[in-house]
Amino acid sequence: MTVALERLMCHQGNLEHVLDSIQEGIIAHDAARRIFFFNREAERITGFPREKVLGRDCHEVFGAPFCGGRCSFCQSPPDLAPVADYPLNITTRSGEPRRVEMRVTCMRDDTGGLAGVLASFKDVTDILRLQMRAGELTSFGNLIGHDSRMLAVFKQIRDAAGYDYPVHVAGETGTGKELAANALHNESQRAGGPFVPINCGALPEGLIETELFGHVRGAFSGAIRDKKGRFELADGGTVFLDEVAELSNAMQAKLLRFLQEGRFERVGGEQTLSVNVRVVSATNKNLKKEVERRRFREDLYYRLNVIPITLPPLRERKTDIPLLIGHFLREAAERYGRKPLEISVRAMALMMDYRWPGNVRELQNAIQFAFVKCDGSVIDPEDLPLELRQAADVCPRRGPARKLDPDAVRRALTRTGGNKAKAAKLMGVGRATLYRFLNDHPDMA
Repeated sequence: MTVALERLMCHQGNLEHVLDSIQEGIIAHDAARRIFFFNREAERITGFPREKVLGRDCHEVFGAPFCGGRCSFCQSPPDLAPVADYPLNITTRSGEPRRVEMRVTCMRDDTGGLAGVLASFKDVTDILRLQMRAGELTSFGNLIGHDSRMLAVFKQIRDAAGYDYPVHVAGETGTGKELAANALHNESQRAGGPFVPINCGALPEGLIETELFGHVRGAFSGAIRDKKGRFELADGGTVFLDEVAELSNAMQAKLLRFLQEGRFERVGGEQTLSVNVRVVSATNKNLKKEVERRRFREDLYYRLNVIPITLPPLRERKTDIPLLIGHFLREAAERYGRKPLEISVRAMALMMDYRWPGNVRELQNAIQFAFVKCDGSVIDPEDLPLELRQAADVCPRRGPARKLDPDAVRRALTRTGGNKAKAAKLMGVGRATLYRFLNDHPDMA
């Protein structure tokens, strides 16, 4: 930095002018959380005027920690990484929800001690909304997909994340119910707090109560110390009750009481405890039918099913299969330091025809199997699991070649630069139809 530039930047007015011209919100506070800088873009995004913010505790200004559960200044001493990047849902002064991308950087004094933090943030609400409308979004959290059904799920998660109402996620085995619950948590103000999954079907009946609510020393044989339950461990965060339909009637009653009052007692204890958690539940069963069969309490059903989200099975969103395959192949290549594999047209056609009873989890397992078995750089049908190949033999294809002709396919592929997804869309057929056609015409692949 030249001497002239250094002098220029050392002038407070010039520095503030530079920061005010940046198209990102800038907020800085000291180690006591007192805000000493708030630029014009921060005013525009949050709706808070500068004069109402400067010199005040950031928690008091915004009504809650601006960075939600990720706030390191809620504990003493603060535990901060040098730089932290994360998405965040905020509420403006007028009550409007906004999505921002946040970067928090530590500031140090001359002795190396913590002097405060500098946070920069960009409003991406409109970009995300446009991506959803245009169908350009291919992932949300750890969920992968751009089928219209998945885009609808992404929107439901985004809409529900800003509220603490219970959410129930329904879907077949392997559709990604825990990933959806995790996305709900990470999109909420509780992000950064604990996310505690509980598989209600995997816990023995005799242990489920102590796992959920904890126990005190001497409550039963083997209870040699006090133990916190999952609800206590999730305080300030989210509890995910997977396979909730497997709970016994007695545990359903105790869970209902907790949901109604927010209080519970540890097993063998007399002290009533309260925690602040959000409850997300899931099951691969139809809870409404379980209620009709008197296997699940109706009052608990209405407590859990405040916001229902249903994940579609993979067979109903087959256009996502190539996207998921590419994701799993890249994931495997990065993990084991190998070059990413490609998948042949014949193998892709076979996978597009399969019904995937195990959904995305089964698809992931199939790709991992093929990744290990494939000796070359291209996955062929012979590299896929036996059940996929057997299913193809049992269920022969229904002659898609009659719907297309080679000249039309060649023209479409030429116009789209070989992009099969765009070519299928151009011809007005499903992607699976085009893959099957190319499988039947290997000279065009």
